[in-house]
Amino acid sequence: MNAALFSLALLASPSLVEISDGIPELKVEALCKATTETDKAMGLALAQSFADCMRDETAAQQQLGTLWATTRPAVRNACESEATIVGQSYVDLLTCIQMTDVATATSTTPALRGASKNRNRQ
Repeated sequence: MNAALFSLALLASPSLVEISDGIPELKVEALCKATTETDKAMGLALAQSFADCMRDETAAQQQLGTLWATTRPAVRNACESEATIVGQSYVDLLTCIQMTDVATATSTTPALRGASKNRNRQ
C-alpha cells in the first residue's frame, strides 16, 4: 500500500509530470571541461579550448531559440534525450533537430521523375 501511495505522489508531482516548452538548461561547462581535458590528454595538435567549446555551445543555444518553438514536441523530446545521453550539449541538440527537419522535409518531397520514359507523355 505504501508503494502505491508513493507512486501516486510521484505522478501527482508537477515537477515530474510537467513538460517544458522552453529550451532545456544543459550543464555545458562540465562537458567543455571534460572535452578540453580529453583533447589535451590525447595530445591533439588542434585541441579545443574551454573558451572555444563554450562559445560553440552558446551559439548553438542561441540558434535553438529560433527553432525550438517551431519544432514538433516529439522531435524536441527525442533530440533532448539523445543530446543528454552522452553529455549535455546544445550543439548535439541543435544538430539532432536540424537533421530531423531535413529528414522530414526529404520524406515529404514528391517523387522525382528525372529521366523517366514517361516524362514526355501527357
